[in-house]
Amino acid sequence: MCGILGILDLDPARSDVPALRRQALALVRKIRHRGPDWSGIYSDERAILAHERLSIVDVEHGAQPLVDNATGAVLAVNGEIYNHQELRGTLQRPHDFQTRSDCEVILYLYDEESPREFLNRLNGIFGFVLYDPRRHTYLIARDPIGVIPLYVGWDRQEHLYVASEMKALVGVCERIREVPPGHFYLGHEAELGFQRYYEPVWATEGASPSAAYDAAVLRGALEAAVHRQLMCDVPYGVLISGGVDSSLVASIAARYREGRVEDGDRGPSWWPRIHSFAVGLPGAPDLAPARKVAEHIGAIHHEIHFTVQEGIDALSDVIYHLETFDITTIRASTPMYLMMRKIRAMGIKMVLSGEGADEIFGGYLYFHKAPDGPELHAESVRKIQKLHLYDCARANKAGAAWGVEVRVPFLDRAFMDVAMAMDPSQKLPRNAPRPRPIEKYPLRHAFEGAIPDEVLWRQKEQFSDGVGYSWIDGIKAHAEREISDSMLRGAAERFPVKTPETKEAYLYRQLFEQHFPSATAVHCVPWERSVACSTETALRWDASFAKMVDPSGRAVGDVHTAGY
Repeated sequence: MCGILGILDLDPARSDVPALRRQALALVRKIRHRGPDWSGIYSDERAILAHERLSIVDVEHGAQPLVDNATGAVLAVNGEIYNHQELRGTLQRPHDFQTRSDCEVILYLYDEESPREFLNRLNGIFGFVLYDPRRHTYLIARDPIGVIPLYVGWDRQEHLYVASEMKALVGVCERIREVPPGHFYLGHEAELGFQRYYEPVWATEGASPSAAYDAAVLRGALEAAVHRQLMCDVPYGVLISGGVDSSLVASIAARYREGRVEDGDRGPSWWPRIHSFAVGLPGAPDLAPARKVAEHIGAIHHEIHFTVQEGIDALSDVIYHLETFDITTIRASTPMYLMMRKIRAMGIKMVLSGEGADEIFGGYLYFHKAPDGPELHAESVRKIQKLHLYDCARANKAGAAWGVEVRVPFLDRAFMDVAMAMDPSQKLPRNAPRPRPIEKYPLRHAFEGAIPDEVLWRQKEQFSDGVGYSWIDGIKAHAEREISDSMLRGAAERFPVKTPETKEAYLYRQLFEQHFPSATAVHCVPWERSVACSTETALRWDASFAKMVDPSGRAVGDVHTAGY
């Protein structure tokens, strides 16, 4: 994880470049938590690029911004390009590689191909700005799903700002917006706005995937994705929530612990012991299953406990780092934020996690209400396209707050092409050939034997529930004390845009406004009614959903059986 900050569209005749460079240095300090290992900056009369580095690959030589010595192009990137070695081998001309950084290949792909062509060849997570002084233009791009955050803004002089987090732009930019996932912005084609490059067949409107379920193919695709994402030159770990998704990722990663991906899996590994992490209140539902998985895969397991009061005390900091007032995100981000601090204290700089599986396989409990396969698939697509607003933001920013990178193999674009091509009727919980309906049957069945059965077939627990039911109950009680009935009645006057409907939502919105008073910041935060993490569209699946405003998994009470 890194932090990038760019100021573009400078006019030498009217821009005070020295003053803007000083401003860039001040702004990028606001996101130094993302990259505490080194700082770099490039500037000329038309552009300024600053970078805060978290060194994961090529620790000694991968400092940024990176410069193409032949063309002068300059790159500041936050991310990982997992297929960089393969891409190096496809370059048509010789290039002067200066580092072993996985990101440097972007410079030379840009030199040889159109943005749409080479962006679709990248397998990774990224947000970057590339400045081309020859053409006095630039390229801004974000990864297909939006695992890496990226924002743009414009000041009163219409200078264009680019930043990894919104906090670097608030107070400077009059307008701020998030760069859409799977899009790019080309400076000399600015009138075209953000252009989509990622257009998978399964996401097109009316798509009806029909591939038959093949356990071996599905299993092989996930194993390949995890293997790709083990590219790392520093100590790494795995997160085990106690559910099937993170447990499978951890079990696959453990198989490769003896070697290094970059060396063709030859050993010995630099750090051959694998460490696993779980977080929860004492006695939380997720902790015991997580211990079972860690023991099964031979990991050194770290169980991190927190109290309800510690979580409440962290809420303001969590909202500052996550840049949101979304209820589900804050509930789940708080324990993750606390855990990440402990992880970094142990010397770990990268972890693998299980985000994305529930969206791909219809894993949330409300999917039990899906009327048919096509509607399940449509909802899955809606959920995947919103991940950058929710789970990806949570994982990335909660980790980045402490200089930890979170990687998400389920969101590997090659794996998604396999999993999302399946006939969605095979993902319907009621169609699972089990004694009772169970979500994510194809994934579970494909990995029989990989982890203990009691975890493999355990029912979904949303992360904010699984860390301990009293966590959500505790923050609701805290909000009840902090927000009066009259305050809630006046919510529409205080917050006329995206008005909070509960005292908990009001509390989060109040804290958000303290950190981000800019009116434009509010528009970067998602806001929709939800039950058990559903989209608002899926509320029509069940009449009872219309009366609910709680996104907890326990809201779907007729299918929730703790620990199943």
